Amino acid sequence: MALNPGSDYACPRELMDPLEMASRDEISAVQLERLKKTLSNANENVDHYRKAFDAEGAHPAEVKTLEDLARFPFTAKEDLRQNYPFGMFAVPREQVLRVHASSGTTGKPTVVGYTKNDVDVWAEVVARSMRAAGARPGDMVHVAYGYGLFTGGLGAHYGAERLGCTVIPVSGGMTARQIQLIEDFKPRVIMVTPSYLLNLLDEMDRQGVDPKATSLEIGIHGAEPWTNEIRAAIEDRADMHAVDIYGLSEIIGPGVANECVETKDGLHLWEDHFYPEVVDPDTGNPVADGEVGELVFTTLSKEAMPIVRYRTRDLTRLLPGTARTMRRMQKVTGRSDDMLIIRGVNLFPTQIEELVIKTPGLSPHYQLELFKQGNLDGLKAHVEAEPGTGDAAAAGEALKQSVKELIGVTIDVDVHEPGSVARSEGKAQRIVDKR
Repeated sequence: MALNPGSDYACPRELMDPLEMASRDEISAVQLERLKKTLSNANENVDHYRKAFDAEGAHPAEVKTLEDLARFPFTAKEDLRQNYPFGMFAVPREQVLRVHASSGTTGKPTVVGYTKNDVDVWAEVVARSMRAAGARPGDMVHVAYGYGLFTGGLGAHYGAERLGCTVIPVSGGMTARQIQLIEDFKPRVIMVTPSYLLNLLDEMDRQGVDPKATSLEIGIHGAEPWTNEIRAAIEDRADMHAVDIYGLSEIIGPGVANECVETKDGLHLWEDHFYPEVVDPDTGNPVADGEVGELVFTTLSKEAMPIVRYRTRDLTRLLPGTARTMRRMQKVTGRSDDMLIIRGVNLFPTQIEELVIKTPGLSPHYQLELFKQGNLDGLKAHVEAEPGTGDAAAAGEALKQSVKELIGVTIDVDVHEPGSVARSEGKAQRIVDKR
């Protein structure tokens, strides 16, 4: 099928939450009212926040404007780990309807809790996100995010049900079977990480299924940074709209922000539930809208686990609304803690990704290996030749040259046979540290 323009999928205003198109003054008034309640809840019911607020001399009763939030301390992932498992809860554990947790690959997992109302809000913001992406009540939705402690699968599931969709709760893995289900059930929407969708498209090729001939019209992709080059590759191969969804478990899960399919010009933040700031990653000082920095969130409606000024480590900037009144965040393509320093040059994995995709003869699958080269750190890109590539070595050399010219660092490049670079069944592991 031919891909319809994104405007054909735009959400009619009557289906939107009224706050999506409210004035900035109306949105700010809702934010301030909810912010005061959040700060009071945190101060009265969470020992960590009461001590942290007192140490800064910041008192919820003194908050008169949204700008006053900058007087309060940040919350970091380490704070959640130090209060493991339930020390950040603001309600008795018996009132917590559900818990989720991060993978804990770099320490203790971060645990988050939800009351019944929190789960309802989560379902609503995911449903709002899906509407913005072009999904509609009655759609069949194939959910290939992982279920379990990871928030992706159940977050997408509850949101799709709230929207009135028919959910196919496949989760990750069983790649060959996923293709059969797409062929047989004919979903219109798929919710999946972008790296795993590329894996699914490769499996379609292996099975002789034309990705452009499937029923899929909309892909809602998140859980990992991805570039506009990956979007273009997905849309070209699958003849479907690829739309970005953003979230993190510490704030609520997926559904904090979403692109609107008609513009794809950044992710509209659902500011009535999540108050965004962007700060200088080094100083922590707020920067003006439009300037790049680290994204910080304060929850405005969470009961079980209010979060104040959480440092996400995601790098972005805040922009005015377009398809919605609520502000946009620029597509996240890197994290401050993902930055690599190779011989004095700062680079992010997504910079390599952009060049891999632009290099003829290479597939979009890649993995970066950090290693020691004497006393210095070295970087090797493991990439794949496209099937039928005549001179894979030349493609690898072209990538190496592009990285040198455009990023300013020399890396090693190994070009592997098609299908040999590790595939993702969830979040892609882009960096392997062998130092």
